[in-house]
Formats: sequence, C-alpha cells, structure tokens
Amino acid sequence: MDRPDDRLASVLRFTTELVAWVATPWALSTYSWPLAVVAVVVLIGLPTVFSTPGDKKQVIVPVPGTVTILLVLLQLTAAVVSAWSAWPVQAAVLVSLLTAATLVTERRRWRWLASTDRRKA
Repeated sequence: MDRPDDRLASVLRFTTELVAWVATPWALSTYSWPLAVVAVVVLIGLPTVFSTPGDKKQVIVPVPGTVTILLVLLQLTAAVVSAWSAWPVQAAVLVSLLTAATLVTERRRWRWLASTDRRKA
C-alpha cells in the first residue's frame, strides 16, 4: 500500500514538531544551555537522519516504520512536557490539544509505517 497523503496530519505533525523545537530548549535552558542545544540537535537531527523509505523523499539512514513512529512520539512528548514546564497554562493547554489532534490524525500514517506491505512512494 502507498503512503497515505494526508495534508492535515502533516501540518499538525510539523506544527507540533516546531513547538517541541522551541519549547524544549526553552524549558531546558534554565538548567543547562548545553543540554538545551543537545535537545535541539536530537529533536531535529534524529528524524532528519533516520527515516523510513517511502515516508520521505530523501532517506539518509533507512529505518523500520516503528522507529519513525517512536521518533514522532518523542517529538510529541517533548512538545507537551516542555510546554507545561516552560510556558503559561493557556499555552500548555493549546499545545496539549494540538498534540492530541496530531495523535488522532497520525493513525493512518502509523498504520502504514507499521505495515509489512509498504511500497515506496
């Protein structure tokens, strides 16, 4: 089966990733600037380097779909935990709602990523 093309899921996922990239170093910077930098490198670098064939146009290091799912879960978790740690409650609630919506819209893609019958897009 081909990769599901769901624009809404992609927009929500990217928005949540963006929140994680901003909120995580923000939350960690009060403890350690080097740790904040490492967090950005991990949150941006790992999904850039490791991806599932057919899920992205350019794959540097191919990994199974479950690894891609785990990387997305890492981003989503970082977004929620960091928002609650660093930002006002209203912002953290919005991030939590965004993340919940992302979890719902990602289900089709995750089923595809976890599938053993996956062709390259």
